[in-house]
Amino acid sequence: MISPKIVQLKKNEKLSLTNDGTLSLFWVGVGAAFSKKFFQTNLLIIKGNHHLLIDCGTRCPVAFWEYGCSITNVENYLITHSHADHIGGLEEVALMNRYVTKKKPKMIITKEYEKILWDYSLKGGSAFNEGQKNDRLQFSDFFESTRPKKISDKPRVILETCIGDINLKLFRTKHIPDNAKTWKDSFLSYGVIINDKILFTSDTRYDKDLIYKFLEEFKQIQYIFHDCQLFSGGVHASYNELLNFPIPIREKMFLVHYGDNYKDFEPQKDNFRGFVKQGCYYIFK
Repeated sequence: MISPKIVQLKKNEKLSLTNDGTLSLFWVGVGAAFSKKFFQTNLLIIKGNHHLLIDCGTRCPVAFWEYGCSITNVENYLITHSHADHIGGLEEVALMNRYVTKKKPKMIITKEYEKILWDYSLKGGSAFNEGQKNDRLQFSDFFESTRPKKISDKPRVILETCIGDINLKLFRTKHIPDNAKTWKDSFLSYGVIINDKILFTSDTRYDKDLIYKFLEEFKQIQYIFHDCQLFSGGVHASYNELLNFPIPIREKMFLVHYGDNYKDFEPQKDNFRGFVKQGCYYIFK
């Protein structure tokens, strides 16, 4: 398998939201929720003149600033679920765009999740800045919603949409609570297939069906960017659990969303492709 080209953003180089047309994943951060050494696992997809930010955690606006690019330059968002390391920067995005840049970014979001995201997370800091009691601001005052369309029930519900030449297939994951037996019993969270060749789990517990059935259904998948915590238990797939996958599958896997003790592990020796590197473009031909 051909490895993606990995290019580190140089110290004085500014993050660009465009490229020459190749599919590129820029890892804004790679850390677990409470990492102190890394930014949170938020992913910027770039292809030609189009881009999409998957998740915007508490520290994401700071990360963009350090990379020389304002978070207000981002025009397209997709949020996988409502933990702070994935949505904590959205209030800043909403308020800065409405009151400073006067822009309304697009967000790929289902009607179901839009209500959850607004009512449980964004409403308190955003709805009451204007208007009277019966005329409060709504989600639509801050973001333009793009609805992905359901295309399949197998191997689990799959929703699809595109941002330019970036094709996205959303699927449910088994993340929280820790006693949920399947993704159907879990609170709403998503993973993404990008241009049919890259599977990004976002946050998920160890879920054999997710990997085996998707590799069977989507035979073009070449790379897997998998959630990986470095201890057992909780609501993320652990390193030791991922070792249960056979070598041919591990050889497709990059590990992301990991803890600060990552130097205690040597994933290449265990036939993984390695830990994802923060601040790098992963370029796919």
